[in-house]
Amino acid sequence: MNCDWKKTKLSDVIEMNPRLTLKKGTLAKKISMQALAEFNKKIQSYEITPFTSGTKFQNGDTLLARITPCLENGKTAFVDILEEGEIAFGSTEFIVLRAKSGLTDEKFIYYLSISPGFRNIAIKSMTGSSGRQRVQSDVLANTVLNLPPLKEQKRIANILSILDEKIDHNNTTIKMLDEIAQTIFINWFIDFQFPDEEGLPYKSNGGKLVDCEIGMRPIHWRVEGLGSLISISSGKRPRAKQSDKNNEYIYPLIGASSTMGYVNEYLYNEKILVIGRVGTHGVIQRLTDKCWPSDNTLVIKSNYYNFVFQVLKLINYQSLNRGSTQPLITQTDIKNYKILIPDEKILHSYEDTINPMFELINNLEIENNQLREVKETILPKLISGDFLVSDFEKEVEECLQKSN
Repeated sequence: MNCDWKKTKLSDVIEMNPRLTLKKGTLAKKISMQALAEFNKKIQSYEITPFTSGTKFQNGDTLLARITPCLENGKTAFVDILEEGEIAFGSTEFIVLRAKSGLTDEKFIYYLSISPGFRNIAIKSMTGSSGRQRVQSDVLANTVLNLPPLKEQKRIANILSILDEKIDHNNTTIKMLDEIAQTIFINWFIDFQFPDEEGLPYKSNGGKLVDCEIGMRPIHWRVEGLGSLISISSGKRPRAKQSDKNNEYIYPLIGASSTMGYVNEYLYNEKILVIGRVGTHGVIQRLTDKCWPSDNTLVIKSNYYNFVFQVLKLINYQSLNRGSTQPLITQTDIKNYKILIPDEKILHSYEDTINPMFELINNLEIENNQLREVKETILPKLISGDFLVSDFEKEVEECLQKSN
């Protein structure tokens, strides 16, 4: 440990659930537990509603989920969506952590709260009935930690924030490109303003529409099941599973909505789309690298990858559900789902238009994964005090230079 770091009790340097005043009935931003994404610094959403009750907080505070499984799943966020002096409120299942002036840095507190050592202390302190266990705030308050001087806290927070800001910038770009691709899809295939033979919007230029079983369609289009454009199969149960990535287990195990862990072999190494077969439906995952989709997924391949991706996003999966106790859809349900099939020229034109966007999205997602790996590697080392910030500043700088 660095010699200028000091052992101190958490409650001596961090305010836990500090008092704030917000009158009942006051319109304020409300942050629900659902508004916190897993292992994501940013608050994803809020609503404005009259205050009745709940945990109150302000900019610079850290929100730490205190209930299982939200804490284990990484629901922790930094509050930065408010105006100066504004007070918001949210779930009573939040623990609010606030810096003490002259002793702690607010962003350092956030990174401390997501560090493995801190999280393990919080998780081990949980008590209560199965499925409703909560962190014991007094245990957390009395935890002794090694704290760097305030100046060093700011350097640590800065180097980690640089990585988070780059990831956020990439995510903003990804969202923008996705919105552009979807706008073009709606314009071409729902509003029928695809380029005609003269390169003009089809419908606005007098293109003929005829009635069909699912609405109106351009005269040369047809109604068929999605199966005419795709091949579909079920994922498989992995032979071996490992929850963490290491030298041997490097291939993502893909669940119905996210990566579940890692395995030491893969099923696919190509462009595929993955949707939930059992449980979660409606999350469409785009994958282009080696992976193993689990047995609760359906795997879709198509020569019209981007078109099919947009179609899958529009399906009402509840209408296809066959499950009684647990949501279930089948390969046949997806293959038989009726859609308008444009002529091949229009399909190829859409793919040619969207592919450069998709390639950029894919590259940014790969880059984000690399940035997260760097962050996950250096964070516990910086928080523990076993390494100096200067040990990693050059590494982060080189990482960002490669991404620019």
